[in-house]
Amino acid sequence: MSSDLIARLVARAQADLRENLLPYWTRTAPDQQLGGFFGRVGLGETVDREAPRGALLTSRILWTYSAAHERWPDAGYLGMADRAYRDLLDRFWDEANGGLHWTVTADGRPLDNSRNVYGQAFGIYALSEYHRATSHPEALEQAITLYGLIDTHARDTVNRGYFELFTADWQREDSTSAAVMDVGHGAKSQNTHLHLMEAFTNLLKVWPDEGLRKAQHDLVDLMMDRVLDQTTGHLNLFFDEDWKVLSTGISYGHDIEAAWLILQAAELLGDRAQIARARHAAVQIAEATLADGVGDDGSILYAGEPNGPTDRTRDWWPQAEAVVGFLNAWQVCGGGRFLAAAGRVWDFIEKELVDHENGGWFRSIAPEGGAIPTDKINLWICPYHNGRADMEIIDRLGPLVSAIPGSP
Repeated sequence: MSSDLIARLVARAQADLRENLLPYWTRTAPDQQLGGFFGRVGLGETVDREAPRGALLTSRILWTYSAAHERWPDAGYLGMADRAYRDLLDRFWDEANGGLHWTVTADGRPLDNSRNVYGQAFGIYALSEYHRATSHPEALEQAITLYGLIDTHARDTVNRGYFELFTADWQREDSTSAAVMDVGHGAKSQNTHLHLMEAFTNLLKVWPDEGLRKAQHDLVDLMMDRVLDQTTGHLNLFFDEDWKVLSTGISYGHDIEAAWLILQAAELLGDRAQIARARHAAVQIAEATLADGVGDDGSILYAGEPNGPTDRTRDWWPQAEAVVGFLNAWQVCGGGRFLAAAGRVWDFIEKELVDHENGGWFRSIAPEGGAIPTDKINLWICPYHNGRADMEIIDRLGPLVSAIPGSP
């Protein structure tokens, strides 16, 4: 049974990525008149040509198509990666102050020019991947520049970790007033540290700098020592400067995403003691997600509190991350429950989230079922979570399929 499920997951991920997601974004997202990518596309593929453009969306497109080009260099994905790279540099890069604007107008004028560390992290993540895919030296230089800006301005040299929000010229702002999703409810957040860790992992692959290695080692420890509640297996969301927890909420999607990203980061660093801790954390978080954050149909619920779920909406990105997080836990400790959980989430994705009429994925499924009428593309909705999940399934399980007797 497990061999059959593994083979089916690989085949379905291949089909979703290469026959659905990547073709959908290639034909739908680019703005052929103004360049770059549309800031908003609604249900029915209705394009809002005046919607603001976001560095986050462009960065995530850049990462996705760069990663796809690395795996399939003759498939034509480089054109989208090149387009995203030029868009990121031409529209969002601030030559005067360094870093990326958060948003610009459709015609390229800065709109929100704050320096959100979360957004800068995705710049590092994407530029590193583009360099891996193309050996483009300027992309690596820009990724290193972003890291240097964050290390210089955002790192807390007293209490460790990183602050959230800065002005265009890198003066610290009060992040409690920030109007950015999952950022702005404390001096420090789980989400920013999670994605900084993810970005540092990618940069280390192409730039094994000793200072970066030390920063990443400390960041991985922080994720396990401060962000992860080792009693419950869930991650705290918001903190003050000295890491006092300021929230009680639980984001099941971020939990299961962190489960595999923490282990990935530790494995790259190569510290055996840290890897052992990260393996334990990966399974503990997956256990907590499976126990508290999974619906009757196998889907991942959006949010909860210690006494149980509070938002049973099923957004697209937690489903994608859950497949990877559960597969990761299965690879760490074995046992069929995690592999089966990954398969159930994928069943939900194909049944409810994939737009079989127009392509791509819907954003969100209501608690009672059915797609919520909202955007297909916007500043946050991108091909990164689901595209990456497809690639992780292929990378992790593909070699197992080839080893199955009788497999093609």
